Amino acid sequence: MNKNFLALHDFSKKELDELFKLALELKKKQKDGDKHRLLKGKTLAMIFEKSSTRTRVSFEVGIYQLGGHGLFISSGTSQMGRGEPLKDTARTLSRYCDGIMVRTYGQEIVEELARFASVPIINGLTDLFHPCQIMADLMTVIEHKGSYQGLKFVWIGDGNNMANTWIEAAAIFGFDLTLACPQGYQPDQKVLEWAQANGKSAIVLTDDPKAAVQDADVLNTDVWASMGQEEEQKAREKAFAGYQLNAETLKLAKPDCIVMHCLPAHRDEEITDEVIEGPNSVVWDEAENRLHIQKAIMATLMA
Repeated sequence: MNKNFLALHDFSKKELDELFKLALELKKKQKDGDKHRLLKGKTLAMIFEKSSTRTRVSFEVGIYQLGGHGLFISSGTSQMGRGEPLKDTARTLSRYCDGIMVRTYGQEIVEELARFASVPIINGLTDLFHPCQIMADLMTVIEHKGSYQGLKFVWIGDGNNMANTWIEAAAIFGFDLTLACPQGYQPDQKVLEWAQANGKSAIVLTDDPKAAVQDADVLNTDVWASMGQEEEQKAREKAFAGYQLNAETLKLAKPDCIVMHCLPAHRDEEITDEVIEGPNSVVWDEAENRLHIQKAIMATLMA
């Protein structure tokens, strides 16, 4: 297995399925009160250039439950914020820590850290990919549906890092994916080209959300304006009008479809309060599973 966790395309379906298996085992152990200190005495450096709730807490709690220690590093209060070269940071932290998790802007940042670090680098989020989140989402699908095979997945909204990673997942795991995004807000073209060249699943891109959600098994969305795009909020609200996940949307999907959102949610914008609190929502299971899948990733890479 690759020593870093930067993007799903670095792994085979078999390797990722093994992570699901381990995550489910670790989740059961935690619920049963079984100690599983697979990383006793290990330290994870956690670098944050973007604000965070779920990423920080899930990684910090996760490494603690595995017997290790999480060390929070803000770029604004470290030498990274003063322009220290990434390769110097990577080499230095590798001498102190057993793994490095990074939540940042450019995918090139995690890739450069991985190039120079001698310990595993984990992508906690970049503007291009969010692999830990999609692994948590798929773990949640497995729990609720038994498998991801044979299901119709639908993404509604911005063609952002979440959409890009769903495209990679569809190509790797072989499920059908439809993405409904407004013109000008489509997913990354290179990611689409990679998926079309390397996957066998049907990946459909449309600007018609009502057509997209027909007979969907899994509905997924995210905020219309991500971090760093706040000045575009008004323009995006106009562009995404009609792309809301609401009760009318659900009527077009299968009655037993599940609704997902990576959070934080802007209620009554991209998803209504009624839907996120409704019986089809698995949002809180999805949020919890960030903890368990990331424990599996850390245990696999850092043990």
